Amino acid sequence: MASLSLALAVITTGLYAGFLLMFLIAIMPGLAVLPDGDFTAAMRRLNEKVPGPVFLVVFLGVIVFPAVALFAEKDVWGRPYLAAALVCAIGSHLVTIAGNIPLNKALAAAESPSEESGTTAREGEGEGGDSAARTAFEARWNILHQARTALSLAAFVLLTVAAN
Repeated sequence: MASLSLALAVITTGLYAGFLLMFLIAIMPGLAVLPDGDFTAAMRRLNEKVPGPVFLVVFLGVIVFPAVALFAEKDVWGRPYLAAALVCAIGSHLVTIAGNIPLNKALAAAESPSEESGTTAREGEGEGGDSAARTAFEARWNILHQARTALSLAAFVLLTVAAN
């Protein structure tokens, strides 16, 4: 049981850390060059799609599998690494739940009427709202995202060490 749960912990944590890293190094820098309206629209659509069933299995697995591995592990050497990985994973999830998700919800709530109806806004229409929404969202979201990415990568490294 300990070996299987540890293997699943490494896999789910690696997938999650990789997902967060791709947002950090590719997706957010790509979106950063977009005009305000395009940026906010893209982030809203991404935030609608991310919490799907497969993502939720990985998101929960990042906590569940290391916890099971920690309690099933008989090897004293690996336990501190498992415990530290679990602390990092929980920390990453706390940043997500307390920081990134509320920002995502605030961005969704600031959606312009033209986006909600699926029509394209006329040039200049709603741009002030998109600019304000982006200003309230982007910098804070990126700082929180950097923290949760670092914590997730640390959890992955610690689990990898525990597995050896």
